[in-house]
Amino acid sequence: MREKICKWNIFAPLCLAALTLSACRTAPAPAPAPVPVPSAPHLAPSRQAHRIQSGESLIAITVRRGGLLARMGHDHVVATRAVEGFVDVARGSTEMRFRLDQLTVDEPGLRREAGLETQPSADAIEGTRRNMFSKVLRAEAHPWVLVRATREGDVLRTDVTLHGVTRSYRVPVQLAVQGNSVQARGAFVARQSDFGITPFAVFGGALAVQDEMELRFAINARR
Repeated sequence: MREKICKWNIFAPLCLAALTLSACRTAPAPAPAPVPVPSAPHLAPSRQAHRIQSGESLIAITVRRGGLLARMGHDHVVATRAVEGFVDVARGSTEMRFRLDQLTVDEPGLRREAGLETQPSADAIEGTRRNMFSKVLRAEAHPWVLVRATREGDVLRTDVTLHGVTRSYRVPVQLAVQGNSVQARGAFVARQSDFGITPFAVFGGALAVQDEMELRFAINARR
């Protein structure tokens, strides 16, 4: 045993030198190519349009748990108040946009408004945020959601563009025009799979997020 140790002591400096030289000769790994950030969707308001007030408007989305182990999960509400765009009452048209990476997760007040009685822990909310942004929504590659709508009586014929996919919905709307201000309220249901998104699931689907999303909006616009 002593002879083996002595041999290692003799050859160890040579081995370390060889490893060092080998590392020096190895070309550095190329830096990852930067991910292009898609530009914001173009909005084209007319002169008479009312501008949506970011911070005073709200888009909230409720997603519910499913699967055999649904009792182990939580329903969630994601939302944004950073809505940009306009409402053109004269033309009966609306355009708005918001960013996926600016969505909040499980604000207590919004959960109560959605009829959810429990409040997830901070760790559960952070886990939801990571899974939603990186694995499901891929917000880095698809940051923007664009909504274009045309009013037909009490219904909005609405085109939603998400992940480069556009889907159309007929959305009942309550519209109130008072002087220089406009308020629009409504709700509708869409599916994640409509836009090529696979709902998050674990344990082979035993614990999953349902495909349906319940969307509601409260838009305030002024001139």
